[in-house]
Amino acid sequence: MGKMRGSSMARLTLGAGFAAGLVLAAVPAMADDLRSALVMAYSTNPTLQSARAQQRAVDEGVPIARSSALPSVSATATYTEFLHDSTSSPLAPNRNLGVSVDAGVPIYAGGAIRNSVRAARTRVEAGQADLRGVESLVFTQTVAAYMDVILGEATVRLNRANVGRLEVNLQATRDRFEIGDLTRTDVAQSQSRLALAQGQTRSAEASLIAARERYIQVVGKAPGTLEPPPPLPGLPASADEAVTVALDSNPDLIAARERSKAAGYDVNVASAGRLPKVSVFAGGDYGDYLGSNKVPGADQSSTSAVAGVRATIPLFQGGLPAAQRRQAQARENVALEQEIGAEREVIASVRAAYAQWQAAQGLITSSQSAVDAASLSLEGVRAENTVGNRTILDILNAENELLNAQVQLVTARRNAYVAGFNLLSAMGKAESRDLGLDGGVLYDPDVNYRRVQGAIWDWSSDPAPTARSTRTVDSKAQDGSVTGE
Repeated sequence: MGKMRGSSMARLTLGAGFAAGLVLAAVPAMADDLRSALVMAYSTNPTLQSARAQQRAVDEGVPIARSSALPSVSATATYTEFLHDSTSSPLAPNRNLGVSVDAGVPIYAGGAIRNSVRAARTRVEAGQADLRGVESLVFTQTVAAYMDVILGEATVRLNRANVGRLEVNLQATRDRFEIGDLTRTDVAQSQSRLALAQGQTRSAEASLIAARERYIQVVGKAPGTLEPPPPLPGLPASADEAVTVALDSNPDLIAARERSKAAGYDVNVASAGRLPKVSVFAGGDYGDYLGSNKVPGADQSSTSAVAGVRATIPLFQGGLPAAQRRQAQARENVALEQEIGAEREVIASVRAAYAQWQAAQGLITSSQSAVDAASLSLEGVRAENTVGNRTILDILNAENELLNAQVQLVTARRNAYVAGFNLLSAMGKAESRDLGLDGGVLYDPDVNYRRVQGAIWDWSSDPAPTARSTRTVDSKAQDGSVTGE
């Protein structure tokens, strides 16, 4: 294992380098590759699309918090019809139309608005880290689904090949039985192993169908003939190196850190409840009796305007601001503890992922040795059987051992690749920016944030929401067929 490459070298070039990649089965030149699967999942997966929409909702927290610092203007119109008042003068008006306009500008709010905006901005950063985590999760699911299909196809091929060998063995056993060279027991043993192999094949086909359906669920389309994936870049040389990278890059940990910062701002917001508030206000009123004022010479309308400064000084609120501050401090304490919990989880998951990756790499080597030894053993048992030193049961056992070793090998290769990608994901290095996906414009959550953070127009609106992910209701039910047999 080489040392971890820099970020410029740690991009997963999924369109090249397949010769050195994981090979589970031979495939034709025209096939789907891992890059196309990742690009399609990135563009159409509903889990990722909903996470992006959720982040756009989080973005709106900033203009909502800022709105409290901006001027507010309201107008009120009132029409009144005086129906009856026994104490009123006969000259009293019969109706009145009143219009008032009021404006206010907050000058000082004890820092509540400023800290609310800071908290909202920090939560936007936390949400963007959460979005990175969802993106990494979807890619991890895509890689696992991709490798499961390859594994399922390889397992079906191996089992069908084993069935073919056992069919030949059964026919040869029957022929030798006909000439008296073997017994009926030998024929029964061959028949039994063939029936078991056929059952195992059907089970492998069912597992392949499940893997293909899972692929459709994650990627959004049925898998074609899948190419072997390329080598994974940027894998660490040690568990400590992986943890060091994860502490700086893991999105879940970054989100927890940002939320603890936001909780600190919330404490300052709660503290502002005990401080004075100052605002500037202005207003204008217009009243019109609509010709119903019966007083001779009196005006039928009136106007007035006011302006001033209002200071609100809280003297006693029944302990409310103190309770709110204590509550915010407790929640900050929760966030701080959750940050440490997230750090612990990241460290444990990275170390475990590294150990699983290392174990899977070692299992590939031992499984390959087992396949080589089982192949040699089968050849020897067959040769010894021709001179009477081995029985039919010995051949059947050797063939079963070879099949088990071959299945274990392709499973180990699948597990090693998935474990390697899981390790990159735990390190925070399995996102679109790390994988070098160029199947279209990458989604940038900052674009929406910059669009809405300064918006102040009350009547601005986005288009009606529409689903962006693709449906799979029209996809065909998968089967256990494989190509290249």
